Amino acid sequence: MKPIGPIPPAFAGQRRLTIGGEDAEALVARAGDTPLFVYDLGLVAGRVDLLRTALPPGVGIHYAIKANPHPELLAGIAPLVDGLDVASGGELAHALAVKPAAEISFAGPGKRDDELAAAIAAGATLNAESEGEVARAIAIGERLGIGPRVAVRVNPDFELRGSGMRMGGRASPFGVDAARVPALVRTILASGAAWRGFHIFAGSQALDSAAIVETQAATVALAARLADEAGAAPPLVNLGGGFGIPYFAGDLPVDVAAVGAALGEALGARPAVLADSAFAIELGRWLVAEAGVYLTRVVDVKDSGGECFVIVDGGLHHQLAASGNLGTVVRRNYPVAVAGRMGETATRTASVVGCLCTPLDRLADKIALPEVAVGELVAVFLAGAYGATASPAAFLGHPPARELVVGRGTAGPGGR
Repeated sequence: MKPIGPIPPAFAGQRRLTIGGEDAEALVARAGDTPLFVYDLGLVAGRVDLLRTALPPGVGIHYAIKANPHPELLAGIAPLVDGLDVASGGELAHALAVKPAAEISFAGPGKRDDELAAAIAAGATLNAESEGEVARAIAIGERLGIGPRVAVRVNPDFELRGSGMRMGGRASPFGVDAARVPALVRTILASGAAWRGFHIFAGSQALDSAAIVETQAATVALAARLADEAGAAPPLVNLGGGFGIPYFAGDLPVDVAAVGAALGEALGARPAVLADSAFAIELGRWLVAEAGVYLTRVVDVKDSGGECFVIVDGGLHHQLAASGNLGTVVRRNYPVAVAGRMGETATRTASVVGCLCTPLDRLADKIALPEVAVGELVAVFLAGAYGATASPAAFLGHPPARELVVGRGTAGPGGR
């Protein structure tokens, strides 16, 4: 038997799964069928409020919508946060529907000219990833008669220790190497474009609070050094994010209160060149992952070679990450439960497998479950981030999962 990750606090202790106060079976009936992603906007609002309480006053919260761009969820998040970060022209269009362009930034190493033009015309900020991208943006701006808003994405000369995806301290397609940034800032300023500051992202999915504190302090110091060398103070320093989610057994959540307190100290002692700069934290999965549940129906239960397989109508084509096929080296189990009998004692070891014709389609491997019957719902938790849009939905021609947003968000202090 293998362990599962911790069920998120909002659902732990339930005997019959409810999401946003509604029974899981009732939600499926409302949506029309399984598989179904359910997102509780009230839980997202709670995360934003928790973070605002922890962060120093005035530090903005940005949502990286690649974590979950569902339009209704995005419309609910937009008033709660200070900015949206997008990574494609499609995401830009979604963001512009719910947020002013001045509060949108566009990152990504392969922006096409039409995407640059759309961002410039709208007035969104480009987080430029190279000197070549800056040159293209300036040329497009001249053609349009619009000065582009350009920040420089920095490839820092350090990494976020313990992060699941390290994005600094090495050669990278993301950002401009720190040593080359000052010259690029001077080029932007000389062109007449509106320089918007730095975007410095060192890694993601980190659970080590001390490592996050260390990285944020290093990021503030790097921003000051680059500003001094460029001879210009950045209007905004996007400190990145990197806050992880406890997906697996033994994982513990980030201590955001400790991180916020340390960031307050770092900003209180920041060099004079950053005295008038604004700061922001950019998060995706930390804001939305725990608010999502993937519900899938049992279609068969079978024994083979002494093992039990619970076969469901969903799978990796909707929830690739839970299958262990999205960025993990060693496959480990997400938190999974039988939705109608969460509190029952486990009586057998079983694997939850999907409907696809591949042995990779395994949502839970050899976990403890109560007796499971055909027709019951299985819930896969932590499904609010990198689920439906990060999975190969067209594989084998199965229909896409349904998605349902429940609950309501309330703008916390500082939210717009």
